[in-house]
Amino acid sequence: MRKATRQQSAEWALEVFDKAPYVTVSMTRPDGTPYGLPLSLVRGEGTTFYFHCADEGEKIDCLRRHPVVSLSAVSKCTPKFEEERGNFTEYYHSAVAIGRAEIVTDEEEKIYALRRLCERFLPRYMSHFDAAIRRSLSRTTVVKITLTEPPVGKCKP
Repeated sequence: MRKATRQQSAEWALEVFDKAPYVTVSMTRPDGTPYGLPLSLVRGEGTTFYFHCADEGEKIDCLRRHPVVSLSAVSKCTPKFEEERGNFTEYYHSAVAIGRAEIVTDEEEKIYALRRLCERFLPRYMSHFDAAIRRSLSRTTVVKITLTEPPVGKCKP
């Protein structure tokens, strides 16, 4: 029997985002064309995500003009040839969501987001976090994405 794709709960979809090494954030350029790129995101409380970047560039131009974004992630991807059926397939866990991006201006929230990012991606170096914040907080941009509808998760187990 063929294994079907299954829709999962919003909580399950959030776990996919939490486990994915990168989340593709799709946005709209000022001229209306699409722009998507993989970013290192971390989830804050509930359905809020953060990433950091420079204060200038294409991402910021897009988000300032069109703050609605789409997120997509894959946390598990296993291609397989099923010999018994002669079938090529792929087993996966994926999630998509729609949200609204905004630049974080509150210093405490920026530090919170940057701490969460460091804890997720470079936990062994947290002893250097406070010094890095003192050096670069003022020139680091943090973007918060708040989901505007429940995320959707799918898998092929």
